Amino acid sequence: MKDLWEFSVKDYIKEDNYKNGTLFNLANGYMGMRGYNEFSFYNNPGNYIAGIFDRSTAQVTELVNLPNPLLMNIYVNGQKIDLDINNVIDYQRSLDMRNGILKAAFIVEVQKGLRVQIESERFVSRKNFHRWACRYSVTALDSEAFFVFESIIDGGTVNSGHNPKELSGHYKVYSVQDLKPGVMMVAITNDKKIEIAQASCIILKEKKFSRLKFNDLQCRVQQAGDVIAAKGETIVIYKFGAVYSSRESSSASTDCKREIEAFIADGYEAELEKHSEIWQGFWNSSDIKIQGNEEAQKALRFNIFHLSSCAYDKDPTVSIGAKGLHGEGYKGHVFWDTEIFMLPFFIYTQPQVAKALLMYRYNTLDGARRNAFMNGFSGAQYAWESADDGLETTPKWGYDYNNKPVRIWTGEIEVHISSDIVFSIFEYYRATEDKDFMFKYGSEIIFEVCRFWTGRAVYNKNKDIWEINSVIGPDEFHEHVDNNFYTNYLVKWTFSKALELREKMKNEYPVELNRIENYLCLTEKDYAIWKNISDKILINKQKETDIIEQFEGYFDLKEYEITSVDENGMPQWPKGLNLSELNSTKLIKQPDVIMLMLMMPQEFSEQELKANYEYYEKRTMHKSSLSPSMYSIMGMKVGDTHNAFSYFMKCINTDIKDNQGNSLLGLHAASSAGAWQTAVYGFGGFSIDSQDRACFSPWLAPDLQSIEFSVVYKNSRIKVFYDHKKVVITSERDMQVKVYSEVILLKSGIECEVRINK
Repeated sequence: MKDLWEFSVKDYIKEDNYKNGTLFNLANGYMGMRGYNEFSFYNNPGNYIAGIFDRSTAQVTELVNLPNPLLMNIYVNGQKIDLDINNVIDYQRSLDMRNGILKAAFIVEVQKGLRVQIESERFVSRKNFHRWACRYSVTALDSEAFFVFESIIDGGTVNSGHNPKELSGHYKVYSVQDLKPGVMMVAITNDKKIEIAQASCIILKEKKFSRLKFNDLQCRVQQAGDVIAAKGETIVIYKFGAVYSSRESSSASTDCKREIEAFIADGYEAELEKHSEIWQGFWNSSDIKIQGNEEAQKALRFNIFHLSSCAYDKDPTVSIGAKGLHGEGYKGHVFWDTEIFMLPFFIYTQPQVAKALLMYRYNTLDGARRNAFMNGFSGAQYAWESADDGLETTPKWGYDYNNKPVRIWTGEIEVHISSDIVFSIFEYYRATEDKDFMFKYGSEIIFEVCRFWTGRAVYNKNKDIWEINSVIGPDEFHEHVDNNFYTNYLVKWTFSKALELREKMKNEYPVELNRIENYLCLTEKDYAIWKNISDKILINKQKETDIIEQFEGYFDLKEYEITSVDENGMPQWPKGLNLSELNSTKLIKQPDVIMLMLMMPQEFSEQELKANYEYYEKRTMHKSSLSPSMYSIMGMKVGDTHNAFSYFMKCINTDIKDNQGNSLLGLHAASSAGAWQTAVYGFGGFSIDSQDRACFSPWLAPDLQSIEFSVVYKNSRIKVFYDHKKVVITSERDMQVKVYSEVILLKSGIECEVRINK
């Protein structure tokens, strides 16, 4: 039986190092380290701390690629071990997802009659967020050997190292130090002068280096030691690492020095044990177990592992970028992906993380206010792409599908993100009943977003309707469209929920409401306008048909038939299509109308769900990793189970099989979250009904045997197991739930079994 907790590669292919940097990334929410291969030149090193952004000479502010502390060279009898030159035997690199450890094992033939066996492991601590470490076991197989170990912190890293046209440097090395033991490099970012201190130290187990030397090599700092090993003798070397920044420390270098000293004193094994315990505790509560498909089981864990690695609940000023802490794609920026795709995973598994992510939006509210002001509006307009301060950071120019320069409009007119954030706040509140957050922080965001929409919506006097014109919806193939259904409907919903919230606060929390109204200068006139827009905003939902027009004029666009797919089952461009004219076709990038229906399924009939799924599914190119998971969930809802399972497999393999072609740039974090949503919302049939009851309508693919998962709802963990015959459900406290159409009163800790009638 395969190890379903291990993701591995068993052949060394140097070109794959770039993609594998993402797949073997380790992170703890505070920092992320790409899966750098120490023994190859072919690498795209990446070392990131959440919240450290800089612009300098780059087009826009971007997540800084910090000095790389992972450089480790091993010389045997004067010859450097180099996987790209040496003969490599029995290579394997694996990610132990249960314990959060990256491992490698191989034999290299440095020259004839000189073989060296190397085993390594690396972890980024979940116990002490400022620590990371490596262990190397090195054996000379054929004869006595003289080893030199060279540990380096490289201060010459840049952003966009994969693309020479976009290279940018974001820091300067300020100082290097000999810590005795270990070395330290202090760097400072160019714009905001954030200080980053990194320390590392190599130590032999059971033996001592014959010589251990410190070297200042300009933008590099080196610690080098040598040792003689007998034939067959294994040399074990530890590399301890620590990092601090001035974002969280008044003296980053002092704290970093203390941390590395404490880490060495604690020992490698002790830290690894605590780190593994935390990972195992996470899996005990958040694992999804699938019986019957080993590929699906392993891939789903892969996605959950990497998504959870991006989370950090200790700092409410950071969020999760579209590429996680796994690479520089999208410049490390935060999109709607976080709220609509990632947040549900955290709401229902780790609510404290969800709260921290929403607090990022509160802490960047002033930036959203500035965005609105600069665009001529009041209230708060959240940035399509956000960094550390909430200001709009979307590049003005990029490249189209023909690799030609193209104007990027999303930062100016893809405005639905403001209501996406409002939607996520209500989702969090419904699931957690966190009144402190809602009334102190969430309500202010909600009311400020309403003020923005008051200005952004336009009243059409002739038709007595409100319109929102010149926007981009979730489907980014179509720009400058009027009355996008997703946007308008969500705005209508935003106003409606804001008015409900106001009434609740008026009756139950008048002091808090009075504080916010005085601070925002809200009057009854404002509320009257909100209601008027909510009542009269144009919604492209016609009585004579169940199919909803994505935006005004969509039905008049040119039709193209998608007839072929690539090796990963992803649609290929229709023959005869001019890629520069996508705006004039019915082809869509990703779900738009379908996206809204998934967010608010209770607002649409089953007939409407099915009709729109069938209409838009055949016109979707899935040129976003966000797309397959959503069509999978909707496919299950409307009975297209065959395609639903196929979409699920595409989703969970997004990065593993690189079916978007850009995994080297970082994790598709929203797709990883979509994998969880597909398993829980799709297969598990999890939803919340109008009476705020947790509902479960599981569906199991014929070749699957069973699925088991849990969710946290209203401060209680609900465990669900189902196979083809029954659903077994338990709760930590008494609560009413709904299984299929049956309302059940769960008693604390007592299993309830529901038979499935096929």
